[in-house]
Amino acid sequence: MLKNRLKVLRAERNWTQLDLADKLEVSRQSVNAIETGKYDPSLPLAFRIAELFGLQIEEIFMRD
Repeated sequence: MLKNRLKVLRAERNWTQLDLADKLEVSRQSVNAIETGKYDPSLPLAFRIAELFGLQIEEIFMRD
């Protein structure tokens, strides 16, 4: 599993999980599962997340 900074990045922008889910075109449950480490995003989704935050994938997701 990957550790990630998604919750922190989202909170810095005052976005809810639903806000982020809408921007990524996924469910709120998917955002929650990624944030809590229950699910690793697909590579295309990881790229979309990185692009949305203006960061490299490695700046958001790291090996546990």
